[in-house]
Amino acid sequence: MISFYFAFVGGLISFLSPCVLPIIPGFLAYLAGSSLQNYAENRKAIFLNSAFFVLGFSVVFALLGVLLNTVLIAAAYSVQLWLSRIGGAIIIFFGLFLMGLIKPQFLQQEHAFRVTHTFHSKYLTSFAFGAAFAAGWTPCVGAVLGGILGLAAAHPGSAFALLFAYSVGLGVPFLVVGAFAAPAAALLNRIAAYVVYLDILFGIFLVILGILAFTQNLSLIANFQVLNSFFLR
Repeated sequence: MISFYFAFVGGLISFLSPCVLPIIPGFLAYLAGSSLQNYAENRKAIFLNSAFFVLGFSVVFALLGVLLNTVLIAAAYSVQLWLSRIGGAIIIFFGLFLMGLIKPQFLQQEHAFRVTHTFHSKYLTSFAFGAAFAAGWTPCVGAVLGGILGLAAAHPGSAFALLFAYSVGLGVPFLVVGAFAAPAAALLNRIAAYVVYLDILFGIFLVILGILAFTQNLSLIANFQVLNSFFLR
């Protein structure tokens, strides 16, 4: 269960990435064909387009989770053992990246699918942008998502649930900002300078989680949770 909480927090961290955070309110207003200046008159449209944007990337993550779950769960035990080690190494790698200890060039560049066609319906356009957002690989979202995918590789049977938890963690703030775009923009601008520390903290957690996954000791977290519940009775 702790891994699902971790994936949920990973979604929140992706939302709070320094190079994504400042543009979110204006981007959601743009999808609705509006602006933050006339937010009051178009509040409903901004929220609905935000919802379709979230639905777009949630569908992609769900399909990816089903694919990983279907392909990897059928692997032999010896293969799953190596998947755990590879997944653990991937998690450690992205944790070090978030902490700023390594800076591989391929993660510094943007790799993303572009939406070049707009639909007559703004909702379909928002959905398409959401799907492209999930399929894209950016230095902001990519590191955290890479860590979650590494965790999914280490535990194939939980792939769908992990990516679903990540989608919820990423999607809820989008919906909140969509509902309160103008006030949220002011708040996000105030906290933008501090969110880099969240990346460092989450990077440390990723490294710890990666070591546990690599050594086949993720169950220690569950055991700790059980013991903690026992002593808190």
